[in-house]
Amino acid sequence: MRAHIVWDWNGTLFDDIGAVVAASNAAFAEIDLSPLTVREYREQYRVPVVDFYQERLGRAPSPEEWLRMDASFHRHYEALRDGCGLTAGVEELLTGWSGGGSSQSLLSMYGHDQLLPLVRRFDLERHFVRVDGRSSTGGVSGKAEHLVRHLAALAPADVLPARTVLIGDVVDDALAAAHVGAHAVLYSGGSHARSALEQVGVPVADTLAQAVQYAQELVAS
Repeated sequence: MRAHIVWDWNGTLFDDIGAVVAASNAAFAEIDLSPLTVREYREQYRVPVVDFYQERLGRAPSPEEWLRMDASFHRHYEALRDGCGLTAGVEELLTGWSGGGSSQSLLSMYGHDQLLPLVRRFDLERHFVRVDGRSSTGGVSGKAEHLVRHLAALAPADVLPARTVLIGDVVDDALAAAHVGAHAVLYSGGSHARSALEQVGVPVADTLAQAVQYAQELVAS
């Protein structure tokens, strides 16, 4: 069976950490929380997002607070998103992986209806055998259940978990991969601090080229 990479989007292929932190700070301002730097954000970020907000508040946000913060985040993120680009080397890495006879797909917790236009804007859809974004309300669940459905849809294409590597930027990506029996490589340029990623016990890469190299080694072992 051929090797397969499941790519994450935000903070991995799509270099949007600056926009994410700015939008998060706008959401914090809704309930009078102080802003975070990129470094502080990476050190404190949690998945699901509601846990991140709860840790900052010291309590669970009320339904009204959650709705205000969520709406503010998305409003500001969408205003900043189009100023973001791809992480360095993405086009070459995607082309090289497919050209080597392996396959790849994209699974994001970003809303599917927002994800597809972005992927198409960068002319990347042609590289993937499947593109899935989140179809349910965000902030309340991790990636594992979405990865289960994603791989089930890919099963007819001979994609097996044991020959699959998920490349993402947060601890939840590694947990999702473990849940389905796949491998994981974590990229340090996204939403989590390297120190947090290193605690999971999977390879941590500082570039996407290094992440792909680790992926090749994992499926060859």
